[in-house]
Amino acid sequence: MFTDVSREQFVIKLTDPAKIQHARDLLSGDSADRPHVVGRILTRSTPYNPRWSYHLNPDTIDFFDVAIEVCDATMPYVDDHLDEAGGAFLPGLVWCPWSSRLVRELPAPRS
Repeated sequence: MFTDVSREQFVIKLTDPAKIQHARDLLSGDSADRPHVVGRILTRSTPYNPRWSYHLNPDTIDFFDVAIEVCDATMPYVDDHLDEAGGAFLPGLVWCPWSSRLVRELPAPRS
């Protein structure tokens, strides 16, 4: 789960073991490299992140230090302008909230 300057919270699903470890290293303080979240949005909600009308495609999630401004936006702004995403707003549906920071790991859902 991460937050941004809006103080909202957003749940991401990591599936790559190296990215899971990187996230855990960020949360524990063992790393400060690439602390921000980036990925390609999918314009529909998902059960693990029901607060929002969109989520990040788990296969595209990564972490970054610095990114271009065109992919920066807060969670509420993305939700409010989702119909514009993919054009001039969030080209390619890539979202890189500059102020994003992980706040905690959630347990995997039970099957």
